[in-house]
This record gives sequence, C-alpha cells and structure tokens, in this order.
Amino acid sequence: MTSAELLTDAFDRIQEVVHGAVEGLSSEELAFRADGDANSIAWLVWHLTRVQDDHVADAAGTPQVWTSDGWADRFALPLDPSDTGYGHSSKDVAAVRVESADLLTGYHDAVHDRTCEYVSGLADGDLGRVVDTNWDPPVTLAVRLISVISDDLQHAGQAAFVRGLLQRR
Repeated sequence: MTSAELLTDAFDRIQEVVHGAVEGLSSEELAFRADGDANSIAWLVWHLTRVQDDHVADAAGTPQVWTSDGWADRFALPLDPSDTGYGHSSKDVAAVRVESADLLTGYHDAVHDRTCEYVSGLADGDLGRVVDTNWDPPVTLAVRLISVISDDLQHAGQAAFVRGLLQRR
C-alpha cells in the first residue's frame, strides 16, 4: 500500500462515519445539543469538513470547495465565509443550522472528493514538504494531513455519539 492509498483510505473512513452520523436526521435533530454549551451534529460535521477543506486546499494550493463551489451560499450561515469554526463560542455553535442532512453530506462529499483527488497524486517524497512555517518545528504535509485525519475522526465520532443520545431519548 502506498502513502497515497493509505491517506485515501483514512479519508474514506471519515466519510463513512460522517454519513452514519448524519443520514436520515431532520434539521432539528442535527441541531440537537446535549446541553446549552454542547456541540450539535450539524456544527461538528460542518466544522470537521471546513477544517479539512481549508487545510487541504491550502496544502494543495487550490481554492476551498466552501467558497469556490458555492457551498457557503447554500448554507447561508451568519458567519464569515473564511470561518472554520475554530474558537467558536456556544452562540456561534448555535448559529450553525442546516436545512437538511443532504446539505451536510453534500458538502462533506465534495470536500472528500477534492481531498482524495489531491492525496491520490502524492508520492512519498511529497510528504516532507513544509506547508506551514508558523510553528516550531515547521509543519510538513504529512503532519498536516495526519492532523486533519485525527481531528476529523474525533469530531465524526463525537457526532455519532450525539446521534446515539438522540436515538435513546
């Protein structure tokens, strides 16, 4: 298995968990918060997808799917189009509401496709390229992609947990 195949498999697994957490839920269920400060499924999936979109587009040198493919307009959130959810307050989390599960999975699938297109073309030698000099040590492409995968899997698992809470209510 090549590094590109391994990365593609990891992003495929994220997509599977996202679909399992979201599909079939209503807008109200997607907005459910276990308490007043908890993250909703909608926010968790939007955030993990925004971070993946932002970080992979930056590494690939391409526009983000969120803005270039019109997803920001379709979601019509009261947030700046550059917002990824990092540092959101409880009020910001509550503002991330979606009209349907299909909107969330549609955006996630578009980002997944763009991500897999990018990582499938990577060679092992590409992974050592520095993509962010704002850290010490500087962040390589390999570290950035693993960071995205780790963050995405954690948030997707959280969304699945919240779905489980909904089903047990």
